[in-house]
Amino acid sequence: MSTALSQRLRDQLAFAYENAPAVRQMMDGAGVHPSDIQTAEDLGRIPVTSKDRLIEMQQSNPPFGGFLAVDLDTLPRIYISPGPIYDPQRPNEQAAGGIEALKVAGFGKGDRVINTFMYHLTPAGLLMDEGIRAAGCTVIPTGPGNSELQVTLIDTLQVTGYVGTPSFLATLFDLAIRQGHDPRQMSLKKAFFTAEPYTPSMRARFEGEYGMKTTNAYGTADLGFIGFSVADVPGFCISEDVHIEIADPKTGQPLPAGEIGEIVVTTFNNTYALVRFGTGDLGALAPEAHAACEGRQQLLGLYGRSGEAIKVRGMFLHPNQIHMAVMKVPEIKYAQAVITRMGNRDHVTLRVQLKPEYAGVSVGEALKQHIQTTARLKVDDVQVVEAGVIDPAQRMVRDERKWD
Repeated sequence: MSTALSQRLRDQLAFAYENAPAVRQMMDGAGVHPSDIQTAEDLGRIPVTSKDRLIEMQQSNPPFGGFLAVDLDTLPRIYISPGPIYDPQRPNEQAAGGIEALKVAGFGKGDRVINTFMYHLTPAGLLMDEGIRAAGCTVIPTGPGNSELQVTLIDTLQVTGYVGTPSFLATLFDLAIRQGHDPRQMSLKKAFFTAEPYTPSMRARFEGEYGMKTTNAYGTADLGFIGFSVADVPGFCISEDVHIEIADPKTGQPLPAGEIGEIVVTTFNNTYALVRFGTGDLGALAPEAHAACEGRQQLLGLYGRSGEAIKVRGMFLHPNQIHMAVMKVPEIKYAQAVITRMGNRDHVTLRVQLKPEYAGVSVGEALKQHIQTTARLKVDDVQVVEAGVIDPAQRMVRDERKWD
């Protein structure tokens, strides 16, 4: 472990302890003082804070649960992610990890880039907008949807770059092909992906068949960009803005390199001082990072979720969001979300069991509307099922997608 990293961790923990009340409370509760953490190996003495626990802390101590380490009035923006979770943007932040990943894919001056991430509430749209401009490109802020218009403007404006999910780019290319375009002859040749898996078949299509240059980034709304892909390097090179551990999901204790466990992140962000934040994602660290990572950590890959929340169309769907929606529809006894994959799109089905006295009552539209409000997620189908189909002891959000 490098001396420089150990010093950065010591400085960060000392700052967080003094300025973020939640960090002080967490460490005091565990009987740990910043002076007890001398190297990264000592981080296991500090408890892991899960995403669900962060939501609880923000609800009991709004808006940031005690993790904000600067004056609230200095924040340029406050984002709101499903949960709800409030995410402060640090002053002068320009998506540094995103800029690095954009440059890996060759984005630069002269590129015209469609940014298909949502610009309101959540951070991806605006942060990527700033990152794209900082890389020297011209941004076309399309946001999600409007597929036909986006295909038209790709052709009209000779768009060279795309930022968004790989599945939405596949949808745009499918539409372009139906309109008579040949993707190999189109101007769009660079892509930055995040928010969902970038599968080998998609990479083969975009890079192999269409001749594009692409990169894939891993991040969360709470932490920003954690890592990004580099050609011929498995997984992700980790950003210098964070330090990650792989921990046992049950105990929170660090696991050796190469073993699969929960990705736990300590950020060097002096605005929002998250210490040992449990992402709920499963991953493994490389025993020795690839030379292309230039001294950074290397995450070998993402291997599913350990937590209850599941990312759907780039947004997390939490069990408590379903609970909140169901509470507003008294006819429902149990509910369960099942996520499948249809073509390039995630498909959300809500299974519901009605209370016996409400048999035959229609609840689909009301439930869809409440989920849209609480989770900002469109439900594709509501199925009323018989007693016994939904086991209340099982996961409320079931991920049945198959990624090749």
